[in-house]
Amino acid sequence: MRVVVAPDSFGGTLSARDAAEAIATGWRRAAPGDDVRTVPLADGGTGFAEVLQAALGGTLHELAVTGPLGEPVTGSWLQAGDTAYLEAAAACGLHHVPRERRTPDAARRASTRGVGELLAAARDAGVRRIVVGLGGSATTDGGAGMLAALGAVPRDACGAPLPDGGAALAGCVRLDPAPLPADVELVAAADVDNPLLGTHGAAAVFGPQKGADAATVAELDAALAVFAGVLTAATGTDVRDEPAAGAAGGLGAALLALGARRESGAGLVRTLTGLDAELDAAAADGGLAVTGEGSFDWQSLRGKLITVVARGAAARGMACLVLAGQVSVGRREAGAAGVDTAYAVADACGLEASLADPAGTLASLAEQVARRWSR
Repeated sequence: MRVVVAPDSFGGTLSARDAAEAIATGWRRAAPGDDVRTVPLADGGTGFAEVLQAALGGTLHELAVTGPLGEPVTGSWLQAGDTAYLEAAAACGLHHVPRERRTPDAARRASTRGVGELLAAARDAGVRRIVVGLGGSATTDGGAGMLAALGAVPRDACGAPLPDGGAALAGCVRLDPAPLPADVELVAAADVDNPLLGTHGAAAVFGPQKGADAATVAELDAALAVFAGVLTAATGTDVRDEPAAGAAGGLGAALLALGARRESGAGLVRTLTGLDAELDAAAADGGLAVTGEGSFDWQSLRGKLITVVARGAAARGMACLVLAGQVSVGRREAGAAGVDTAYAVADACGLEASLADPAGTLASLAEQVARRWSR
């Protein structure tokens, strides 16, 4: 039986490639006769550039950029032909902020400036298309830091540049003109479809995991509303209610305002990695698909990678299994997304063990699942 193993990364514990190898290792222990194919995936967040380089080749450019809280971090962008692929999380990802530093103050001042520095490097290299993978950010600044790094500096009523961070945007009254060349195509590869503002917006939904308490969420949402008005005045485009405007703490809004075309990050990776061909071959063999991520929760059902794999499998009449660190999606909701069964490493092996040995416990879970599902 052919088994397509196509997971996302598992938070800060396993890359997509490492997760795929762990699942494949465990599956082969239980079912050595199965033809297990690994297709590591990403949906625009962490691992986006790594997964695409494995599929496309190209040159990975590394450079020091400004991290989410101002310290330098090593960012990277992938050049494949005349296209640049940027992973926003490489510059402003939550993994750059240790848990003990995820405070309300950090949530207020975290910035996407490093993403703009990566974008400027790609622009200056002469590429004709720039794809920005959105997801996994530590920021809620509406992309203001990115715009500032590109020369579109947010300013207050006196004309002074605003400090970095989402909270400062409450005082924003204008932007300097954005300098992206007209002949550069910009693509926002989004992992979620949230709007910029409100109960489903960037601050309310993603702010708490970045350290924002209830008061900070309200403060950031109000500041983003001010900034949205400035973006509209500067670009002539009101994007606040556009799907994915709230992605990566509102970075999606800034990209859309610059004229970016939105694509599904998972759908883009699905195409470029050849996932459909692997699913076709597995369907012809009566096989199945296995996907996964760190936490299979309600956010997973809002256009993220698991739903892309599950719907691709369902369209071919195949079962799709989810192996995740933790599972909080009910069977009915999972089934509606095309998932037959979801299994949690924490339930099978214990939370402490899963954190201590993420690859080993994931392989152990895959071995148990293979005994139930392999022919």
